[in-house]
Amino acid sequence: MGLVPHVLHHVGILAGAALLTGLGGNAALYVVGLVLSVPMFRRIHRKFRTWLAPAIAAGLFTAMFLVSALVVGPAISDGSPTQQRGPAPSPTEQHTEHHS
Repeated sequence: MGLVPHVLHHVGILAGAALLTGLGGNAALYVVGLVLSVPMFRRIHRKFRTWLAPAIAAGLFTAMFLVSALVVGPAISDGSPTQQRGPAPSPTEQHTEHHS
């Protein structure tokens, strides 16, 4: 799951950002997480010998994902625009400051 953002930045900044933002991106990452959890769900099923245990685990995964996507994510990125920065100093300005 941690490789997805890394691989997407190779596609391009705009394409990766467009895929990972909004409802579509959250839904895609939820599906990927759920699919990657299937081996764990199978082990839980073998251990408890009932489909109720993996269903509870999938429900917990869904609840944690929703809290992360709907509560934690918006709290971390407050939605305010980033501060405007002035123009970056040119390399020659930085070099002359270095010698003074």
